[in-house]
Amino acid sequence: MNLKKIVAAGVAAVCAVSMAACGGSNDSSGVTDLTYDKIKLGETGKDITASIKFYNGRTDMGLDSYPGKNWKSYIADFNKIYPNIKSSPTHSRIRADRLQGGDWGDIMMIPSVDKSELENYFISYGSLDTMQKQVKLASEKAYDGKSYGVATDGQTSGVVYNKAVFKKAGITELPTTPEEFIADLKLIKEKTDAIPLYTNYAAGFTMGAWDAYIGTTATGDTKYMNQKLVHTKAPFKDPGDGTHAYNVYKILYDAVADGLTEEDYSTTDWESSKSMINNGQIATMVLGAWAVTQMQQAGDNADDIGYMPFPISIKGKQYASMGGNYSMGINKKSSKDNQEAAMIFVKWLTEESGYAMNEGGIPIKYGETDLPSIYEDFKDVTMEPDADSLEGEEDLFTEVNSDSELGINSNGNKRVQAIVEHAANKDKSFDDIMKDWNDAWYKAMQDDDAEAKY
Repeated sequence: MNLKKIVAAGVAAVCAVSMAACGGSNDSSGVTDLTYDKIKLGETGKDITASIKFYNGRTDMGLDSYPGKNWKSYIADFNKIYPNIKSSPTHSRIRADRLQGGDWGDIMMIPSVDKSELENYFISYGSLDTMQKQVKLASEKAYDGKSYGVATDGQTSGVVYNKAVFKKAGITELPTTPEEFIADLKLIKEKTDAIPLYTNYAAGFTMGAWDAYIGTTATGDTKYMNQKLVHTKAPFKDPGDGTHAYNVYKILYDAVADGLTEEDYSTTDWESSKSMINNGQIATMVLGAWAVTQMQQAGDNADDIGYMPFPISIKGKQYASMGGNYSMGINKKSSKDNQEAAMIFVKWLTEESGYAMNEGGIPIKYGETDLPSIYEDFKDVTMEPDADSLEGEEDLFTEVNSDSELGINSNGNKRVQAIVEHAANKDKSFDDIMKDWNDAWYKAMQDDDAEAKY
């Protein structure tokens, strides 16, 4: 389960993969001079004996019962090359505020922090220019010309769906616009027993997941999310052409208002939803690509689970934002040996383990073009990462987003849950919700001196 929204909130369930031998992860003895590009797997660090901990959001992979390849299996493969870095998976909890104390371990899935603060907590993998030749998305966790994070895998934004349910409903072509998608949901309700769209309201983070679609996916503009949004006076207004954020969230509102979701949104259950979509009780769920393998592994009907592009088109063309699932950062306060062992492990996980493909993600190694089979419906979709923030504005979006209290892509779960509540209760129109969001956004722009250019 992708827990980015929960970690950003401050408390997260995480898996601590403890590679135990001798040495302590908090015995700081100076920052390593080793950089990612200098590592030759199987050669670099063969004399290191270290004890490192890897905190990440995949607690399910720490279980022996995990249906895919679990952490214990990955560590066993790693130990074939580096036997002196012993390992035993454990579980723990970590608070984002422990970053300041530095006692959280050696590798962390970087939570939501200002880019300017990355150097306070994490060591650099090397210069951004160099890292961009080593891994994709190196700039996502970079500041002042240095890269501080390596993504576990790349992700796109789409819709998990059950192919068998679509066939039973007579749907032969995937929807490419909001109108087509709602029409298909109505067909599913009319001709099958499946829940057309399962909101997963109660899980929370599944609601915040809708924010991932408002950038390149909904606009076709890679500069929109990190450069233009923070300068857009009313980003949630209706552009009149079925695109942009307005129409992303309107799909959710209309589906609930039209009775195309579960009967009682408050009783949804994340874990059981996996088997429900696998066996055809659910037709669609709006989630990132990371969710597909979990749905496939939740029952006997893996071949029925597909992944479609989000139903928005820009002048007849569909797009999908590509971003890092989570970026791995290495503790600045760890010992030199632990830092080097951690960087070696990160490079191995990225380039040799097969993790990304196994989990339905886009491989992060620069130049690797293979994609998992889950992307078979994306053949005609342009998949691109959002462009970086403009120089000098690296933290401006974070400031406006925080001051607006909208929490876009950062613990905005309750804001999106409110769409479901108002649509179900019919006590507030969608346009009124969007007006409130626009007002809050523009006020925060003014407070933070963000010029309104659009």
